[in-house]
Amino acid sequence: MTTINPPADRIAMPPAATAKSPKSAIADDMAMIRAASELTRDLVNPSARIYWTDFLASAFLGYAGVAAAILAPSTGWMLAAGVVAVLALYRAGSFIHEITHIRKNALPGFRLVWNMLIGVPLLIPSFMYEGIHSLHHNRTKYGTVEDPEYLPLALMKPWTVPLFVVAAAFAPIALIFRYAVLTPLSFLIPPLRKLVMERYSGLIINPMFRRKAPEGDFRRQWAWQEGGAWAWSTLLVAAGVFGWVPLRALLIFGGIASASIVLNQIRTLVAHLWENDGEVLTVTAQFLDSVNVPPPGALPELWAPVGLRYHALHHLLPGVPYHALPEAHRRLKDALPKDSQYHGANYSGLPGLVVKLVQGSAKGAAA
Repeated sequence: MTTINPPADRIAMPPAATAKSPKSAIADDMAMIRAASELTRDLVNPSARIYWTDFLASAFLGYAGVAAAILAPSTGWMLAAGVVAVLALYRAGSFIHEITHIRKNALPGFRLVWNMLIGVPLLIPSFMYEGIHSLHHNRTKYGTVEDPEYLPLALMKPWTVPLFVVAAAFAPIALIFRYAVLTPLSFLIPPLRKLVMERYSGLIINPMFRRKAPEGDFRRQWAWQEGGAWAWSTLLVAAGVFGWVPLRALLIFGGIASASIVLNQIRTLVAHLWENDGEVLTVTAQFLDSVNVPPPGALPELWAPVGLRYHALHHLLPGVPYHALPEAHRRLKDALPKDSQYHGANYSGLPGLVVKLVQGSAKGAAA
């Protein structure tokens, strides 16, 4: 896999900033921003056929993999089926990101079906992302203390990087506790309900973030989704305690769910450079603090599915559906000159990005 401008042996860096310049010093590249808007106006409509086919096929393959892993006659077959299940359910789960961005009524029924097939069964209902992720795209909140999805990992201690990944492995246990235990208790203890809503009702990585209570129609969506997650988590606990389902089957399902969350956490680790020190950034600075891993490599389609391999481009064009991002990237890559800031957000692959992040945190700790 090769880097698209600049070369693979050079860290992508915008011409307007040096390696020691803070991200807040980067001015907006208006030529890039105008080109992004003008060249992609015909790409903003989501294709219902693509969304439904991709999602339903991924969900079916994922649960088929879970069943095959549970029924596998040997460890080898169990692991093979488990890998398929992890990748497929991870892809199906990644549509939660699209749900937060698609216009209301653009895909009737998609949110409901996604929550029934993936959100509730995996205990990640969409209310945990909706109303949260939009703040990450707010121009004045990105990378600040008000951004629920940002930590300056490149500026933190080196041990925070592996801890960031390892913690994700225990997410299924934490989610079961959150819904099976904290949900009913919180309705009996008002102060606990406030705590649960503020701190334990969002897929966030910023420990300083506090979520506001839901309002209007979203409050009703939150209610039925949380109720469904409570019922499902309670059923899982009861199935294990009373032996309704073999413990081996529950452990395999839990292991697959855990692995898919870890994979997403690794993808999150390289979705940004995490170099902002809390300052408000320009659109271009936010773009350059984010990461594209474009073709020709094929592996990013597995670890950054549903358009997530174009994460920097997504920050530039959050309204473009995932299936149109490859075409949007091709147009911008071909139209913009080689010295454009656009090429500074394109990287070659996962290993180099992880190494860059670890090296950055090590230098920060030594400074």
